Amino acid sequence: MKKGRTVIILPLIFYLLFAVAPSVFALTVKVLPTEISPGDAFVIKVEGAGGSVPEAAPGGNSLDFTGCGKGCFEAIDSFGVDTHPGSYPIKVKAGQTDLKITVTVKRTVFPTINLTLPEKEVILGAKNLERAKREEKLLEAIWRRDTPRLWEGGFVFPLPTEVSSPFGLRRVMNGERISIHKGIDMKGRAGQKVRACNSGRVVLARNLFFGGNTVVLDHGTGIYSIYMHLSRFDVQPGEKVSKGQTIGLVGSTGRATGPHLHFSVKVGDISTNPVSLIRLPL
Repeated sequence: MKKGRTVIILPLIFYLLFAVAPSVFALTVKVLPTEISPGDAFVIKVEGAGGSVPEAAPGGNSLDFTGCGKGCFEAIDSFGVDTHPGSYPIKVKAGQTDLKITVTVKRTVFPTINLTLPEKEVILGAKNLERAKREEKLLEAIWRRDTPRLWEGGFVFPLPTEVSSPFGLRRVMNGERISIHKGIDMKGRAGQKVRACNSGRVVLARNLFFGGNTVVLDHGTGIYSIYMHLSRFDVQPGEKVSKGQTIGLVGSTGRATGPHLHFSVKVGDISTNPVSLIRLPL
């Protein structure tokens, strides 16, 4: 009888190892990069999930996972520029399985410049202040929209030029007022073509007090790109654009001292370093 039991049990063990194990242990979750600076974007990739769309809600905000192949899903997220250094665990759920990943925010010293400006350029008058606040509310309403994914593959720079002012730059004006640069400034010639950093839909194309002629693209899944100080619009609200399409020309409209492009990105309502988004392995 003992010999017979061995014959029966061994096939059962092989079945459990080779039939059950792959479905249980094939699920993998990784975050890229694992170490970031405050304000950087990162991507969470889940593989082996089958048809179960993963769930994760770092900081209480649910991520939009979209397909990246068979059983593969990815979501882009970001930590704000004021995030303290440390390790931040994120729980990812796929089907009945919970896995945990960790994003490390490293200590980063952002550059600081001191500026001496006329007070009228630092403190806005009542009329301009009212306009600026009104436009800020307009933009905040845009960031709250939840739309399907339109971006395809990696993001690209809108200009083939150098960055003149980096993300996170602290500007100390007249020794007391501090402004944090939540985008990047890119060098550009007046009239140079500005291209969409990825596929999306135009949700704003209008003149703003600070940004001058500004275009905002909605790329879906909570990702927006913003292009400021343009001399001309080449797109209209509601229009769908493809990656690399010309959306306007470099200018110096709004609060700008010369031709350049202010390029910024929002990821889930967080001002995010555009360079970090472009470097993601998507």
